Amino acid sequence: MGKLLRIHGRVQGVGYRESLRWEAERRGATGWVRNRRDGTVEAAIDGDPAVIDALIDWCRAGPPAARVTAVDVADIDGPFAGFARLPTV
Repeated sequence: MGKLLRIHGRVQGVGYRESLRWEAERRGATGWVRNRRDGTVEAAIDGDPAVIDALIDWCRAGPPAARVTAVDVADIDGPFAGFARLPTV
């Protein structure tokens, strides 16, 4: 079972989506990431449970310019094909 994340804080305009996509692909996870109009970033990730946990930990810090204040986590069905960067919703 995958995880749906909602990342809060200064997470748009700082390379968060591309950095997360790169981290996920590097670790062999699948899913997607997108900006939301409310200023958060939303991501779905699936893969080995240890990889998912490591990516959630990474999301709590994000790339150097990000300032993450919270990460909400919920279960989501996978799997996904690759790791995509989706349009803003």
